[in-house]
Amino acid sequence: MESDRNLFPESEPDRREIWDMLVRRDIDAFVNQDWAAHEADFLIDEFVSIDAQRSPNPDNWHVSFPDIAAYAKTWLKFSEEAARTAYAESVREAHLRASHLTDIEIRGDVALARKKFDGKIRRLDGTDEILKWQTLYLCRRKHGRWWIQGFVGFLPNPMG
Repeated sequence: MESDRNLFPESEPDRREIWDMLVRRDIDAFVNQDWAAHEADFLIDEFVSIDAQRSPNPDNWHVSFPDIAAYAKTWLKFSEEAARTAYAESVREAHLRASHLTDIEIRGDVALARKKFDGKIRRLDGTDEILKWQTLYLCRRKHGRWWIQGFVGFLPNPMG
């Protein structure tokens, strides 16, 4: 399927691996309500996350997810809500279409990945669910693979 094609060339295996983790596997786990599959990509003991609350002002941001359990609770709630919603199209395809991850900065064993969402999902009732935010992921290479160490999520897209 074209929408889940990794855009990074074979000559950039680290970026390809990070893209697969943050786009394809993330979305597949979300649509399948499979927390275990998603959790498998996190450095659980090092995880922390900040919820930017869609605000460009850092004074409004919060450490809403101080550990993986807090994040899992919210992630599962969103995943279950999506599964209960009557959509007129594939949730997976809509999320893939809306997800843009083209900027991954790698310095040694640390990476900063900028994933932006810009799209919508059509509901059966004719309304659209807007997907418009961005997430900054801090990833770390450990034990021969890339992991999610933490992130600043629900940033406005665009910022400013």
